[in-house]
Amino acid sequence: MPMTHHPPSHRPPRSGPTASGTGTLTTATATVAPTAPSPHRTFAVRVPSTPRGARQARQTAALRLHLWGCPRGSAPHELIVLVVGELAANAVTHGYVPGRCVLVRMVESAGRLRVEVSDTRGERLPVLPPRDTAEVSGRDEESGRGLALVAALSDACGVRPRGGGAPGKTVWAEFITGADATPAP
Repeated sequence: MPMTHHPPSHRPPRSGPTASGTGTLTTATATVAPTAPSPHRTFAVRVPSTPRGARQARQTAALRLHLWGCPRGSAPHELIVLVVGELAANAVTHGYVPGRCVLVRMVESAGRLRVEVSDTRGERLPVLPPRDTAEVSGRDEESGRGLALVAALSDACGVRPRGGGAPGKTVWAEFITGADATPAP
């Protein structure tokens, strides 16, 4: 499991004995003011190809979005976290290869947020439904609606082979991050 790293400005104050064994050593923490969004931000995490890994991907993405200024509980935050969860669940369910991880990547640039989930199984490419498809799958089926949900909630989505000679595929979804963050119909 990946370790969480907190930059020094976000660590809680520590206290304990000083070098002489008496007194308390307190590390001051700086208050960091929110900064303007950078023109390009990237975040990536590898998670196990298990249901627990899919949950970890969703939780990590939720934290990253919050740190990037998209508050928890807001409509865009919940929408993006839902899509990350669906893509990660699909990757661990349909792209499982023993001993291999799933890569979750988020890139914010030019007013768009792109979420990518990569697995190492390239021979099983998903078929993305058309955005205007009303009928997703049979009413009695227990699965088959996830990618239709991703297509309906995102502004764009797709699938491509992984880059850099890595085996597998990447399923991605994009969202407009400006004031008009409503998904396209």
